[in-house]
Amino acid sequence: MTAVQMPDAAEVDASIKLITDNAERVFLWDYDRSRDQLVTLYNKAMASQWSSVTDLDWAIDVDPERLVTTAKEPSVVVELARAATKLPGSPISTWGEAELTLLGIESLKAQLSQFMHGEQGAMMVAAKIVETVPWIDAKYYAATQTMDEARHTEVFAKYLHTKLGDAYPMSPFLEGQITALIEDSRWDIAYLGMQIVIESLALAAFGTMLRSTQEPLLKKLLRYVMSDEARHVAFGVLSLAEYYQGLTTAELAERQEFLLESSLRNRARSTTPEMWERLGVNVDEVMPHLLEAAASLDRSLFTSFEQAFYSKLVPNVRKLGLLDANDGHLRERWGEAGLLRYEHGDDTGSDYEAYDEVARDRAVSPA
Repeated sequence: MTAVQMPDAAEVDASIKLITDNAERVFLWDYDRSRDQLVTLYNKAMASQWSSVTDLDWAIDVDPERLVTTAKEPSVVVELARAATKLPGSPISTWGEAELTLLGIESLKAQLSQFMHGEQGAMMVAAKIVETVPWIDAKYYAATQTMDEARHTEVFAKYLHTKLGDAYPMSPFLEGQITALIEDSRWDIAYLGMQIVIESLALAAFGTMLRSTQEPLLKKLLRYVMSDEARHVAFGVLSLAEYYQGLTTAELAERQEFLLESSLRNRARSTTPEMWERLGVNVDEVMPHLLEAAASLDRSLFTSFEQAFYSKLVPNVRKLGLLDANDGHLRERWGEAGLLRYEHGDDTGSDYEAYDEVARDRAVSPA
């Protein structure tokens, strides 16, 4: 018999991450369906399940170069690099359109890779909510979300593997965010961090890519993922609005500080150094030129995504009661940052059905 070669410690460390969840698990004996809005949301989730195998046409041929060059909106990374090629001493001064197109492809792969990793993180957080939330209606819904997130992880991984090529590692920023949510002992922080903050970020990011791409498979994939994600945000809004009515001023202040940390203080996003390395460029050498180029570009390149994020985050937080809690501490800080202009937008707890592309497709072509 041939001995099985076991992986060494380095190989294991590169393949898995161990996280300790410090929250208590809650097993319920009360099965009464007492939260009508969550019942409605759960029923909607059950009816809106879609198949990664039969609802998406994986036979569609995807040309990565065409995917990038036909985009309707410019890639921020490519526009930064284009401006940086004109700066004195730039390590990419010899780049032309061919190299910029390759950068666009790698940038798209990097972005889709973070979507994939983020969806796995969302799957783990949703599973934590199943185990820790003290209401049966919320457990039921979180179980459907766990399935949604598994499907999202699967389709992004499959798109990368079969259409674009090798994925990129998870960014340290995203990894740190999700690890903190899983490790936190307070069950509602998983809700607040994932359902309200990260899922709002995801809606903004997916929406930006959806508006830009003309590739039919990616377009439908994003439409269907967004249909699910809007319900997930609504789940957080509907659940936490009830829970936060019973917290003390000090406890509400902790949640406000969490939101400030997530929205203002921690705006840094990790670059993807591996992207530049694949193109033969030292990230430390090119970064100063990219920063200089950013100062000269139209700021609208950078603000459209943030506007999409805050236009969901701020109304959702207002509905939770966290904007005015603790003598309006969060209102004051977000007001200083100019975010209150988004306050009266549609909250996702009410407008999630507007995202339901799955239902629209089925209405046109019923099964």
